[in-house]
Amino acid sequence: MATPDYYQVLGVSSSAKPEEIKKAYRRLAKQYHPDANPNTPSASERFKQVSEAHSVLSDPEKRR
Repeated sequence: MATPDYYQVLGVSSSAKPEEIKKAYRRLAKQYHPDANPNTPSASERFKQVSEAHSVLSDPEKRR
């Protein structure tokens, strides 16, 4: 299985600054949060992808 493009998941460029990554994460997390979309199973999966992308890109060691 291929590694997802975390930059694409968050909709930011590979040169994005930490503030841009955080802003994109917050926007998408709010949009796809399961509590905001209780009847949309795909929103829950998308929220997990967004959370994983943020986790990786917000850690300088994992981001390399």
